[in-house]
Formats: sequence, structure tokens, C-alpha cells
Amino acid sequence: MKSYEVNFDGLVGPTHNYGGLSYGNVASQSNSQQSSNPKEAALQGLAKMKALMEMGFQQGVLAPQERPDVAALRRLGFSGTDAQVIERAAKEAMPLLVASCSASSMWVANAATVSPSADTADGRVHFTAANLNCKYHRSIEHPTTSRVLGAMFANQQHFAHHAALPAVAQFGDEGAANHTRFCRDYGEAGVEFFVFGRSAFDNRFPAPQKYPARQTLEASQAVARLHGLRDDGVVYAQQNPNVIDQGVFHNDVIAVGNGEVLFYHEDAFLDTESMLAELQGKLAKAGGNFQSVCVPRSAVTVDDAVRSYLFNSQLLSRPDGSMLLIVPQECQANERVWTYLQALTSSGGLIREVKVFDLKQSMQNGGGPACLRLRVALNETELAAVNPGVIMTPPLYGSLTAWVEKHYRDRLSETDLADPQLLLECRTALDELTQILKLGAVYPFQIN
Repeated sequence: MKSYEVNFDGLVGPTHNYGGLSYGNVASQSNSQQSSNPKEAALQGLAKMKALMEMGFQQGVLAPQERPDVAALRRLGFSGTDAQVIERAAKEAMPLLVASCSASSMWVANAATVSPSADTADGRVHFTAANLNCKYHRSIEHPTTSRVLGAMFANQQHFAHHAALPAVAQFGDEGAANHTRFCRDYGEAGVEFFVFGRSAFDNRFPAPQKYPARQTLEASQAVARLHGLRDDGVVYAQQNPNVIDQGVFHNDVIAVGNGEVLFYHEDAFLDTESMLAELQGKLAKAGGNFQSVCVPRSAVTVDDAVRSYLFNSQLLSRPDGSMLLIVPQECQANERVWTYLQALTSSGGLIREVKVFDLKQSMQNGGGPACLRLRVALNETELAAVNPGVIMTPPLYGSLTAWVEKHYRDRLSETDLADPQLLLECRTALDELTQILKLGAVYPFQIN
């Protein structure tokens, strides 16, 4: 039976804005409070989805969240009508209103951790929604994320869904941004690679000094248990705390993996050699041949990696066995990064081609190609069981493009977030979107 890795890209929401909410994310903070263009952001994301679909890759779409999150503001003591809640929050606590309008759900690499059926004890695809507990504006996402994933992957014969881990610092979980999987074939048992920034209970592991380590070892271990993963099918590795302090807030800012290949920066991990040996040994037991491509610091510095998002790229397998790297335009604009990529692709190695995409709106808010997609390995039977409304096709691309053109503003500033009309626009748009994607009632305003 044939198997695929399907990329489900996050659809940028109508309130895409630069709130500068993510401490530790250099791009997010450096563009704080600039005016954004939600329409352009959504169309840029859709253009990438369309391009990958046309290249023959399986592509899906994951819906955005309702914003502003009025229910979250009510839990913080604001009352009255929805308009009054927004007005009062804008007057008394503008940072909370900005947080409730966060565009961060577009980065669905943080939506959940996914284990394919070939790895799990019960032979189903398992999803655990990420609690994103490190940042308030992200911690409010997982209830809607769970409902949307449940509507996309509804067949309980093939899919299992787990609630987010306890919302405490000891179990900080950032989803697939700190998780990847190595395998010979997507339908065969593989090795799941969990990267953590700190341990909550074991002080033998060093921690960063400037920026927070968002993923804990204990959270990764809990997800592996929930998914029924075998000990010989899991590898845990610690991210280098020094690179976290340089703005590498997730592993997918400094490394990316696919198939049998890990593409990583020389400074990405602690105990790199033992980690690589463990990955090689465990993948060999599963019938695979682990290979790694290390980018030396002498060619690309950590600062280059953070500014260009070289590693926040999509590494895709082509039919001839070679790899294609999807990168943002910022890689082409960085002389050292672009020189490295040209040498890499001309060397006849594993990565043979680079394709560049304009994702400026997302990049300025702190997320690149890898942030925008959640990878789900599915066999043919499982793919047929996915809600067909969320699988990208030329007609769906046309419908979503027209939907964006109809509902999205082309400029949004922080002061616009206080406009109650924005909430009405968002709800109207999302109500129509759930019909386009055949999701049913997944948003609070549709349920309550």
C-alpha cells in the first residue's frame, strides 16, 4: 500500500498582525506593531500550497482560529457585549487585546505532534494538541485546534486524538516544531525524534540563560507514551541552550528532517555525535539508512540561520530519491546562506534543488515555510478517510483565494484591533470557511 507525507498548511487568519508577542523570536519582536497585510499574507501562503500541489505533493489546509478571542478576554474579567469586551480591553489592557488577536495559529507546526500508524501500538494515527504553555497568546489555541483536527481526521478507526498536556511549565509542549520522524518509507515503522530545550525535573541538563526553553523533556516523553511509541522507535535530544539564547526558539529554526535525512546546523544540539549514532542505530533496526547533512558554522552562522530561516524550510522527497528544499526569499537575500545553498545543490549530494518562496508577511511575524505546515504521514486507506474538504485541489485553491479576496483587509494596525467590526468580519469569514472546508461547527461562536 502506498503512503504519503501530507503537508497541511495553516491558512493565515483575517486578523494577521504584528503584535511582537513572542519573546525569544527575533523576527516577531523586531517587527512589533508595524502594520500588516492580512490579505497578502493569506495569498502568499495559498500560493505555496498551490505550488507544492502542482509539483505532485499531497497538500492540505488547516483552518485559522477565531480572533479576537472574546471568550479568553471574558475569562480575564472583561464583561458586557462582545463589542464592550473589546472596547474595555483596548482601554484598560491593550496588551491583552493584542494577545487575544494573535495570528500565531497560522504556524501549524505548533498545532500538534503527530505519530503515524506504522509507529503506534494500536495502528492508528495519533494526534496530541500542543499546549503552547510558554506564551499566553498561544496557550489559548489548543481547544479550537483540537476541534479542527477532530473534524479533519474524524474516523476513529484510523485516527486517535489526545487532549493537550497539563498547562504547567513542567509540561511545556510546542508540538511538531520540536519533533520529526525518520523512516525508509512513510508507511513503514520509523524513528521519532523529539528535541527538548530543558528538563523540568532533572537539573543535570543545562538551560538557556536569556530566552526560555519552551519544550521540556517530560512533555516529549508524555507524548511518546500517549502515542504508544516503542522505546526503540524514539530518540530524545537536547537543543543547544546557547542557540536558544541566540533566537532559536524551536528546533525547526536550526534543523529539519525528512525520510532518512537530517539537515542541521553544527551548533544545533548538545552531544551531537552520540545523538547521530543513536538515530543511525535505531533507524537501521527499522530497515533504514540514516544520513545527515551538517551545515558548518564557518559557512553559515547561527545569526545567519535565524535571520534567513534556512532551516525553517521544507525538506521534501522526490520520486528519484533526491531531496527538494523549500526556503523563504530571505535565504536568497543572505549572501552566505545563498552561497552555501548553491554549493550544496551543485555537489551531487542528497539535496539537489532549492525553490524560493515569497512569505514575507509570515517571516516578518516570525515563521517560515516549516512553521506553516503540519506533516501527517498517511497510507492510502487513511488518506481516503481524511475529510476531503481539507485536501488541496485546484477548485479548492480557487475557492479559498476568492474567499480571502472577499473577506480580508489589506492593512491592519494595532489600533484596528479595537474595532468591534473586525470581530464581525472574522466570524463571517470563518463561518463561510467551515462550509468551504466541510468542517461543521468548530468555532466557539458556532457552538455557543
